[in-house]
Amino acid sequence: MKGIVFDIRRYAVHDGPGIRTTVFLKGCPLRCFWCHNPESQTSAIGTINKRRTLDGSVEWLASTVGKEMTADEVMREIIRDRLYFEESKGGVTFSGGEPLMQHGFLLEMLQQCHEEGINTAVDTSGFATSEVFSKVAATTDLLLFDIKSIDDQCHYETTGQSNHVILKNLVSLDVPGLRLIIRIPLIPGVNDGLKSLTETINFLKTIRQPVERVDFLPFHRLGQHKYEALGLQPSPKLPNQQATTNTREALSLFSAAGFRVKEGG
Repeated sequence: MKGIVFDIRRYAVHDGPGIRTTVFLKGCPLRCFWCHNPESQTSAIGTINKRRTLDGSVEWLASTVGKEMTADEVMREIIRDRLYFEESKGGVTFSGGEPLMQHGFLLEMLQQCHEEGINTAVDTSGFATSEVFSKVAATTDLLLFDIKSIDDQCHYETTGQSNHVILKNLVSLDVPGLRLIIRIPLIPGVNDGLKSLTETINFLKTIRQPVERVDFLPFHRLGQHKYEALGLQPSPKLPNQQATTNTREALSLFSAAGFRVKEGG
């Protein structure tokens, strides 16, 4: 089976345990206004203008975003790093975009990784049909589940989609042995307030799947130059600060509620 991959990054240390190879699949149903990988949003192969400075002048170079690959081709790239996985107890992480948009391609690679004895993680927003979500959850070793906003209206206004399906999938999750890490990107004015954080804690206490840890990802503007390169305008809603001042408060609040917490992935 073939799929569209927009990047493969080696030696990642923030996408799961140990040293990992992260495979980024193209396409995402959400349009988070803070997205730092806007080139990942469309499913089709596209182009991005990369800026190169020479002698004080600026030159724009068109570069292809996305590459059609077979599962076997991706696996050949992954297996090259097997030694690093074994020495660090690492593995491969499938991210995006939203990797569940290419679920057939994803499932084939997950199965091949398991045949090779390679640990797997999937970083997902949870926006998928219950059938797709349950199949992926039952096939991976670790689920990195992103919660953008616990409030449905806020979620719709900031991502373009309701969170109903997302939260329903998380509530129904019940896979023995599956490791679950919740990831919360802390966006100033969106989900870093006391009300939002408290409601998220209360929700997480109702789900069946044990939560191994809650990771807080501070907001940054490092990917905003990509919008210009794609001919797009960054959202006017973007906060000016690099990181929310409420990260410590969030860590403290969730820790007091009994969750293991971490700043960063």
